Amino acid sequence: MNLAMDSSALIAFLKDEPGAEVVEGLLLDSANTCYVHAVNLCEVYYDFLRRSGEETAQAVLSNVAAMGIILSEDMDKGVWQEAGRHKAYLKLPLGDCFLLAMASRVQGQAVTADRKDLEPIEADGKLPIRFIR
Repeated sequence: MNLAMDSSALIAFLKDEPGAEVVEGLLLDSANTCYVHAVNLCEVYYDFLRRSGEETAQAVLSNVAAMGIILSEDMDKGVWQEAGRHKAYLKLPLGDCFLLAMASRVQGQAVTADRKDLEPIEADGKLPIRFIR
């Protein structure tokens, strides 16, 4: 299965927070191909940069790459317009909009810890979302 990871899922895994075991299981399952959009990875980067400094933030980026997560730097018209539609009509944070656009691009499931903003989207059944906690 194709999975699009957002920053909350990756941060939970990297910091061994609740839900880390779910993310680990998804990453270790050879049937899964995991992706992260550059906007979501930027959120991971700045979280670690702010809390722990540049060296740690760079190490985290290396760890994400070593986990086999595919970085998507797609910023073509299809991706940014889909993210823009989510922002305009669903009124989600921009990172979540890129998560959903990425999941759509890879025809997969979005993986997140962000129930507050995304649970209503998942409930309508149009966009597949997996919550890690």
